[in-house]
Amino acid sequence: MSSTHRWSVTIAAGLACVWLLTLISLNRNWPDFSFMTALDWSSFKLLFIGILLEAVPFMLLGVTVSAFLHLTVTEEMVRRWIPKKPIPGILFACSLGLLFPLCECGMIPIVRRLMRKGMPAYIAVVFILVGPILNPVVFASTYIAFRTEPVLAYARMGLAFLVALGIGLLLHRFVRTNPLRYHATQLSASTALSSQLTFSSSQPYLERGSSLLAHASDEFFEMGKYLILGAAMTAWIQTAFSPESLFSIGQGAWSSHLFMMGLAYMLSLCSTSDAFVVSAFDATFLKGSLLTFLVFGPMLDFKNTLMLLAVFRTKFVLLLSLLVIGFVLTGSKLLELYFGL
Repeated sequence: MSSTHRWSVTIAAGLACVWLLTLISLNRNWPDFSFMTALDWSSFKLLFIGILLEAVPFMLLGVTVSAFLHLTVTEEMVRRWIPKKPIPGILFACSLGLLFPLCECGMIPIVRRLMRKGMPAYIAVVFILVGPILNPVVFASTYIAFRTEPVLAYARMGLAFLVALGIGLLLHRFVRTNPLRYHATQLSASTALSSQLTFSSSQPYLERGSSLLAHASDEFFEMGKYLILGAAMTAWIQTAFSPESLFSIGQGAWSSHLFMMGLAYMLSLCSTSDAFVVSAFDATFLKGSLLTFLVFGPMLDFKNTLMLLAVFRTKFVLLLSLLVIGFVLTGSKLLELYFGL
């Protein structure tokens, strides 16, 4: 994913440069950026910095715990614990989030290796879906972000579990072939290298600490840019759009949910910090749409779609994406209607 992301950014920047050079050479008028002057920059800066200051501590905690468990718990330990029957297997996959509080960037390479060693596809997919949500770090960050409405933290955990349970049962029933893309290349050299790092009892403490810090810092800087982008876009939306227009979208029965799903997909935020970003919309959007953002984003976003396509067959990724969209949208609407979110 890292190499794909790097190339996509390079291509986008190159196209932008070609476009600007074309405008200069043809003596064309520059695009109209006058709308930027309408921004309240002082409010933008306050919102942007406020979101970052609230989210960064939880992100640091998340990548540190992630690195420690990634380096100490081996795949063989997990493989021995996998149940053979579907319901216990799905429950086991859901509980793995307590052991591996990783974002999808760290989980997908691990899941690919486990599947090649015999892990069933439905258990692997459930782990990918709920791992970034059903863990104590994410629950704590969501609870604090919505400290005045803690029901959203509990609803996030419950809906994520139900969505993963439903998708896991459907995959167990209907997907009979191995969905792995067998000839997929490595996602990135750094991911492949870091995934091979493990602690050994013979290693000096200094070397263990160095490995831990290296893995944690790689993940922090990998995910930090998405947090900064998400915070900037959220602050821009809050300041560039009038409260009336946001309120009209945010109070729509379906528009609020669809808007939040699109926002979550494009921002590709880490689940340890996304609650602080979306909490900025608390006053203008329905609570059910905020729940949609909190559950949909960690399960399916632009970043992990690229990673899934690198590991699984395209048809399987498309099927999984449709299932996630349908289950999350239906579940959040039901909770909104029947439980007053």
